[in-house]
Amino acid sequence: MSTKPTTIKDVYEGAVQDLIDELGRLPGVGPKSAQRIAFHILDADPADVQRLATALVEAKARVRFCDVCGNVAQAETCQICADPRRIDTVICVVEESKDVVAIERTREFRGKYHVLGGAINPIDGIGPSDLRIRELMARLQDGVVQEVILATDPNVEGEATAAYLARMLTAIEVKITRLASGLPVGGDLEFADEVTLGRAFEGRTLIGS
Repeated sequence: MSTKPTTIKDVYEGAVQDLIDELGRLPGVGPKSAQRIAFHILDADPADVQRLATALVEAKARVRFCDVCGNVAQAETCQICADPRRIDTVICVVEESKDVVAIERTREFRGKYHVLGGAINPIDGIGPSDLRIRELMARLQDGVVQEVILATDPNVEGEATAAYLARMLTAIEVKITRLASGLPVGGDLEFADEVTLGRAFEGRTLIGS
């Protein structure tokens, strides 16, 4: 008699297992979480499930990236870039669009953003040419921007990206600052609270001369 332990795949099959597998591919969703979400969906009212499915399809079809900063948008330009009340002389450089949301929650920053689309990570094969660095340099050519805030995540990849950008920006007459006090090394901006991020903006430091 076999003593092989029963796995989830041994219990579920077909559409149920396909749903669990797809949910498990989402970032931060492990096998058990994927199973719980799957059964929540199966138990939900069909109308609720249809709204979720419609929202997913609509988001994928309609959402694009801003031609100026790379943030998520539903038009050629995102709401922040199109807002005349935002300051044009300061650009905050972040890794992902989710970081824009985190910073906006602090209500401390009134400039504009530039989303790189990731961070330098040689292990994953992501180099400077894979990020929106060329687009950032193009935005600085007209001399309007006076300060660039490097707000990449305070981890190995984020620090490497900030160091690379700092070297690139030294050739341009622009003040380069980095978010400072309050952000733990190894953490992500996405999970920082409003107070911590706000203090980091207030205490940002000058990079280079």
